[in-house]
Amino acid sequence: MTFNISDPGGSVITLLRRAGYLFMHEDEKTKQAVFARPLERSGYPRFHLYIKKEKGELVINLHLDQKRPVYKGSTAHSGEYDSPIVQQEAERIKQIL
Repeated sequence: MTFNISDPGGSVITLLRRAGYLFMHEDEKTKQAVFARPLERSGYPRFHLYIKKEKGELVINLHLDQKRPVYKGSTAHSGEYDSPIVQQEAERIKQIL
């Protein structure tokens, strides 16, 4: 699920920490910051988001990884992109930011 919000200013890392997200890294190809919010201690399932600043807005791409990739080097993760839980998390992020 992709959504935009007005850039609230300040550090995106700090703002998303308040929402329970951990900064993972910056994607070298897309220059997007990558964050995750694990729902269990094992690290999965977890909300996973990519964020970038564009024309005074934050563009957020959010999904839910249900499990770890099965094969080394694989990106398959049983992701959910538009389920009700992802929509609820998007609304929660909008409220916090």
